[in-house]
Amino acid sequence: MRSPSDHHAYPTHWEADVVLRDGGTAQIRPITTDDAQRLVSFYERVSDESKYYRFFAPYPRLSDRDVHRFTHHDYVDRVGLAATVGDEFIATVRYDRIDARGMPAAAPADEAEVAFLVQDAHQGRGVASALLEHIAAVARERGIRRFAAEVLPANTKMIKVFTDAGYTQKRSFEDGVVRLEFDLEPTDRSLAVMRGREQRAEARSVQRLLAPGSVAVIGTSRTPGGVGRTVLRNLLDGGFTGRVHAVNHAFPDDMERLEPEGVPAHRSLRAIEEPVDLAVVAVPAERVPAVVAECGDHGVQGLVVLSAGYAESGREGRDRQRDLVRQARSHGMRVIGPNAFGVINTAEGVRLNASLSPQLPNPGRLGLFTQSGAIGIALLSGLHRRGAGLASLAGIAGISTFVSAGNRADVSGNDLLQYWYDDPRTDVVLMYLESIGNPRKFTRLARRTAAVKPVVVVKGARHTGSAPTGHAVPTTRIPDATVSDLLRQAGVIRVDTVTELADAGVLLASQPLPAGPRVAILGNSESLGLITYDACLTEGLRPLPPHDLTTAAAPEDFRRALAEALTDDASDAVVVTAIPWVGDGSARALATAVREAAQTSGPGPAKPVAVVHLEIQELAEALAGTGGEPAPGTRRIPAYPAAERAVRALAEAVRYARWRQEAAEPGRVPEYDDIDEAGAAADIQVLLAPAEGTSAGTGEGTSGGAGEGAGGETGDGAGDRTSVGAESGVSGASGTAGAGPGDDVSPGVELSAADTQRLLARYGVSVLPALPAPDPDTAVRAAERLGFPVALKPTAPHLRHRADLGGVRLELGGEPELRRAYAELTDYLGRPEELGLVVQRMAPRGVDTVVRAAIDPAAGAVLSFGLAGAPSELLGDTAHGLVPVTGRDAAELIRSIRTAPLLFGWRGSKPVDTAALEELLLRVSRLVDDHPEMVAVDLEPVVVAQHGLSVLGASARLAPPPPRTDLGPRHMPAY
Repeated sequence: MRSPSDHHAYPTHWEADVVLRDGGTAQIRPITTDDAQRLVSFYERVSDESKYYRFFAPYPRLSDRDVHRFTHHDYVDRVGLAATVGDEFIATVRYDRIDARGMPAAAPADEAEVAFLVQDAHQGRGVASALLEHIAAVARERGIRRFAAEVLPANTKMIKVFTDAGYTQKRSFEDGVVRLEFDLEPTDRSLAVMRGREQRAEARSVQRLLAPGSVAVIGTSRTPGGVGRTVLRNLLDGGFTGRVHAVNHAFPDDMERLEPEGVPAHRSLRAIEEPVDLAVVAVPAERVPAVVAECGDHGVQGLVVLSAGYAESGREGRDRQRDLVRQARSHGMRVIGPNAFGVINTAEGVRLNASLSPQLPNPGRLGLFTQSGAIGIALLSGLHRRGAGLASLAGIAGISTFVSAGNRADVSGNDLLQYWYDDPRTDVVLMYLESIGNPRKFTRLARRTAAVKPVVVVKGARHTGSAPTGHAVPTTRIPDATVSDLLRQAGVIRVDTVTELADAGVLLASQPLPAGPRVAILGNSESLGLITYDACLTEGLRPLPPHDLTTAAAPEDFRRALAEALTDDASDAVVVTAIPWVGDGSARALATAVREAAQTSGPGPAKPVAVVHLEIQELAEALAGTGGEPAPGTRRIPAYPAAERAVRALAEAVRYARWRQEAAEPGRVPEYDDIDEAGAAADIQVLLAPAEGTSAGTGEGTSGGAGEGAGGETGDGAGDRTSVGAESGVSGASGTAGAGPGDDVSPGVELSAADTQRLLARYGVSVLPALPAPDPDTAVRAAERLGFPVALKPTAPHLRHRADLGGVRLELGGEPELRRAYAELTDYLGRPEELGLVVQRMAPRGVDTVVRAAIDPAAGAVLSFGLAGAPSELLGDTAHGLVPVTGRDAAELIRSIRTAPLLFGWRGSKPVDTAALEELLLRVSRLVDDHPEMVAVDLEPVVVAQHGLSVLGASARLAPPPPRTDLGPRHMPAY
C-alpha cells in the first residue's frame, strides 16, 4: 500500500513501465514512506565502490535519518523515483530544489540537484538513462528548468549518462569534483537520443522473444492433441535449433521424457536445471498467474500466452488480462498475447515455430504481424501458395518472422516496427491491425521504418469505430478517414483486404521501386492488355498503349519485347499479360524467358515487372521459383490471376516510391517573427486558472467564438461578401470548437469570442470582427461602425453554419436592407435573444474553407482542412495531418482533398491565394503544438480570395494538458 509523503498526494501518473537496454522491463515509480525497508535492502546489495561514488566517502549503511530523508518527499521540491523489478529496488534517483547558492529552496527557484544510485548487478542495462528521462519530465512538470550534478571523475559511467542524454549542458571541475549543469528543455538531440534508446530497447525485447536459446511449453498434454502438445510438435518439426522442454504438473513423478517426441518432461519449471528463455503458456486462464510467477522466479525472459479467457470474454477477463501484464512486467518479462496464435522465426540459426501453424514457412524477406490468429493462418497459407520457395532457397513470398499477438496486451505492432526497422532479414513489413492502441507513436515509428523499407497495413474494424473485444486501447473517436490520412503521411501503404496485403507484399519484396507512374504493357492478348490499361488509369498510373504480341507469340517473343520495354526510357514499370496458348511452348519456358529478360535489363535503374496470367498456374509457380531450382541470384517475378490486382499492387509501389523521394528531403516547420508564444502562454494560464478541476463549460463568456460575438477590431475585413457556403461544416468535425477529427469533446473551457480572438492574434491570425445585434437599432449602429455592406447572421448553436435554413443575409448595402433582413430573420427563426444575431463586414469573394485542430486522446493534435459546404461534409472530403505540420505537409493537405481544383482555377475561375492558406495552416499548427492546452481550434469559415484570406468565425477550447505526451519519457502502455 503506497501512501503519500508529507504534503502532496501520491502522483500516480509518474508511474511507468519501461523497456531497458537488454530488452527486460522495469517499473519506475515515486518513492514513498512505505519503501523504507526496500531502500535499506537495496542499499545493502550495492557495492562499496558504488556507494563511494554516490556519497564521495565510505558509506557502508544508511542511517535512520538517511532512510527518512530518502523516503519522505513533498513531490514538488523533493522527489525520489525508484526503478523496481518484482518488489525490489534496482536503482534510485532523486532531486532537491536549490537556490542560486545551492541551498534547499522552494518555487520559484528553478534549479535542482540530482543524484543516482544503481545496483551493480543492473548497471549497463540503461536503468540510469531511463530514470534520467523520467526525473527530468517530473522536474519540468514542477517548474524546474535545470539540473546540477556533482560526480567524481572516476565515475565515468554516470558522467556518460549525463553527457549522452543530449541536453544543453555546462561542465566545470572544482575541488576534485566534476560539476555538470544542464537545461531540461528537450532539444532535437535529446529527443533523438531518447527515441534511439527506445528503439534499441524495444527491438531487443522482441529479439529475445523471437530468438530464444531454449523454450518451455507449459501445458503440454500427455496424449497427442491439445494446444500445448501441438505447439511442441510444431517446434520439433520445424527444426528448432535450441532446447525444448515439456512442462505439465500432471506428469507422473518418474516421467523424464515425453514420448514419442523424446523431449525432457517436467512437472514444473523449477525442475528445469538450466535457463529458459521463452515460455509458451497453454494452460487454463485461472492457472496462468501461478505459471507466470514460476516463470518470473526462474528468470524466463518472455511469454507467449496462447490461453483464452481474457479481455475477449468480458469484464472479469479484462481484469485478468490487466493482472497478467502487471505480473509479467514486475518480473521483467514481456508478453505476446494472451489469446495468441504464436511466433515464428525462419532464420537458419533459430528455426522457431512456437505457434499453431502446422509447418514452418520457408525463409524470405517478409515480416508479418497480425492481431488475429485466423488472419494469420490465412496469410501464411496464402503466401505459401503464392510460392514460398524451395526448402533450400528463399522464395518470393517467404517469411522472415511472424507474430500473431491475439489481444496484444503487451507486445504490439509498435514493438515489431522497432524490431523490423533495422532487421537485415526483413525487407517488407506486412501488418493486419484491428486496433491501433497509440496512433501517434505508430505513425512516428511507421514513418521512420517506411523511410528504409515498405510498411503495408490492412486495418480491420474500420467502420465500427470500436476496438475488437479483448484489445485494450485508449479512448479515441478518430474516423477511419483520418486514420488513412495519418498513415498515408507516414508513408504507410494502406490496403483494404488481406489479399491486397499479400499482393503488395510479394511485389515489393521481389521488385525494385518504380521511378515513376509510366507503365508499359505487353502480352499475347489484346483484350487482357486493354483491361490492364484501364486498370492503370483507374489507379492513377500513366499506361503506354498495350503492345499486342498476338496469340501466336512464343516465349522468345515475350523475352525480346520485355527486354525492349525495360530499356525504353519512356516507361518506369512493365506489366506482362499472358493467356493460355495452343501449340508448342510451355509455361516454364515462358517463365524462363521473362526472368532472363528481367535479369538482363541493361543500363539505367531497374524496373519492376509483374505478370498477369489467366489460368496458367504453372507459370506463377515457375516465376516464383518453385518446382525447379533456378540459377543463384535469379530474379523472381510476382504473378497475379487478375489485372486489377497486379496494377493495384504496382500503383501502391509507385505512390510509396514517390513518398520515399519526398521524405528524403523532409519539410520544415517555419518560424514567424510575429508569433508571441510567451504572451499566449500567459493568456492560457489566466484563462485556465478558474477551470482547474472543473468540467467543460465553466469558462466565462459565450461559446460563439471570435467573429460571432462581441469582438475586437483586429483584422481589416475590407471586402464585399461573405459566402453562403461558409456556413456549412466539414466532415470529421462538428460545429463546436470542441469537435475535431474525432469529434471528441473533452473537459475544458469554451473561450469567449474576445479571448479566442486575442489568442489567435498572438499567432498572427486575425478574425474579421463581428458585433452583437440584439435589436435593429444596435444592428444599424454596428453596421455603421464596421462599414456597409455587411452580413447579418445568427450565432445560436442550432443555427451556426446552417445556411440551408436561410439564416444568413448577405450584401446588405444600407440601413433599410439591414432592418428588413433583421425583421425577416426574427419573424422566420425566432426572437433576437434566441438567435444571437451579429453583424459582420463582408469579406472579399473567394472559396470558403474550414480549418480545425483538435486533440485526440490517442493520436494527439490533428490538423484538419476542407472546403466548407454540404457537399464536402457529405462526401467526407477532409484532409488531416499530425501536428506539427511542415510547409510541405500544409501544401499537401490543401492539394489532397478531392475538391482541391476549386482552389486552383477550376472551369476558368481565378486561382485563390493558396500560399496565404498554407501560412494559416502553419500558424494554427504552431499554436496547438506550442500550447497543448489548446484542445480545439475551429476556424469556420475561412474565405480564401485571389489575394489574402478572411477568417470570419473562430472558436476555441482550453483544457489542462495531459501529463504525458509523445515527447515525454519513454514508457510502455499503462495497465
